[in-house]
Order: sequence, then C-alpha cells, then structure tokens
Amino acid sequence: MPEWLDVVVRSLIFLLTLFFITKLVGKKQISQLSFFEYVSGITIGSIAGEVTMGLENNIYHGLIGVLIFGGTPFIIGLLSLKSKAVRDVVEGKGTVFIKNGKIMEENLKKERYTIDEMMELLRAKDVFQVSDVEFAILESSGDLNVLLKKENQPLTAKDLGVNVPPTKEPQIVIMDGEILDEPLATIGLNRNWLKTELEKLGVTIENVFFGEVDSYGQLAVDLFDDQIKIPEPSEKPLLLATMKKCQADLELFALSTNGEEAKKMFSENSKKLEKAIDKVTPLLRS
Repeated sequence: MPEWLDVVVRSLIFLLTLFFITKLVGKKQISQLSFFEYVSGITIGSIAGEVTMGLENNIYHGLIGVLIFGGTPFIIGLLSLKSKAVRDVVEGKGTVFIKNGKIMEENLKKERYTIDEMMELLRAKDVFQVSDVEFAILESSGDLNVLLKKENQPLTAKDLGVNVPPTKEPQIVIMDGEILDEPLATIGLNRNWLKTELEKLGVTIENVFFGEVDSYGQLAVDLFDDQIKIPEPSEKPLLLATMKKCQADLELFALSTNGEEAKKMFSENSKKLEKAIDKVTPLLRS
C-alpha cells in the first residue's frame, strides 16, 4: 500500500475511533472537563497523531492505547456517579471564598488565589464590593458563583407580591427568509397570522432574515438590510391603553346614568377593571 494511502486509512480509522470515544464519554464542554479527562484527551490526541504519521508504528498498538485512555475516563465517570468520594477526587470540590460576608483567607491561600484575582472574578459577576456578598464559592470548573446579601439582590415579582404567568419558550418562525411551519404550529399560529403581522410592520417575508415570536405572542424580526428601521412590537402597550380606556368609560357611564342599579353595576365593574389593570401593568410595560 502506498504511504499516502496508508496515512489516509490510519487517519480515518483514528478519526472514527475518537468520534465514538467522544460520544461515549459524554457532552461536557472543555471548561467542564475534570483534570483526569483533560489529561486523557491530550494523551489520546498524541497517540493518534503519532501512529497516524509514524508509518513504522503498529496501528493496532495505537488503537489499544487510544481505547485504554478513552475507556478509563468512561469507567471513572460511572464510578463517580455512584460514589461521592470518587467524584470529589476526580472532579474536585468547590472552595468557599466568602462566607457570611467574610473573606476566607485560608481558602484563598489553599487555591493560590490573591485578593486581586478574587476581585476580578467578582467583577465578572457585576459585583464590585465584597461587602455586598453573602456567599461566594469557587467551583471545580474555576468559575466563581456569588450570592448577594438580601438587601443587594434585585427585586423580583415575588418580592412585590405580583403574580406573573409562566414564560413560554420563544419560537423562531422565520430563518433566512423562509417560514418555519413547525414552530408556528407549536404556539398555535399559522402563516396567515404571520403574514398579517409582517404587514403591520411594513415588511415582506423576502426581506426578513430572522423572525421570532415571544411568550406574549409578539413578533420581532431582523431584516437582511440593517439600514431599514422597523417599529417595535406594540401589542402590549396597545392592550394596556385599551384597558384603561374601558375603565374610564365605565366610570363615565356610572356618572352619567340615572338608574341606581346601572350606576352600581358600572361602578363595581370599573373598580374590578382598575384592580386588574394594576396587576397587569408591570407585565404590559416590560
């Protein structure tokens, strides 16, 4: 067999072998690999490269080495799922840097981190003062997770006592100028609705590079021509304005009618609608 053809065959064999080993080990990102998995990956690549280009080497010996270094992380991974002790050794444990608002100096020294390096990680989380932090832990991946003190945490709908509906997954309905029917059907819409919404925006489907429907049923689009400006979705502001107009009309009817029963009905419904407006205003203004 010619040398060039031998290299091609070896390359394809190792490419397929590495592909199946990678599928076997799992979907972890590079930043999530344990030290053991990282070292194994480097070694596998070195073996594959050496046997592929070193034609004097036995290809079967290379395959055995690759399978050993590929299979061992898989076995260790299975053991880690069943044993916390193994998991702690292979993947490592998180280290607390700040606890109850206090910096843990000994833990910083243990991980060989300086105050400047810790502050850099905090700033990456948009935290600029240690005094704002209740708890911070350096994960085994090297990422710092931070819990702010209660008074420094952003307000949520729960804090305000506002009930909000669950957010649905946005659906991409236009891609590269083509309508995607399956996402439209998922949210109970169709092409006629989509074309109507595009007409409201004053664009045609051929001009749309990307279109997405949010959890409120509003369509947002990005055009091929970035110089063309399109209006922002206005369904929510229009709905809020309509509700306020209805509430004002009910108040007016209550004042202008002479019948006591009708006056009472208009007044009660006006108050009910006013309470409903107060509840949905944060949602319709967002």
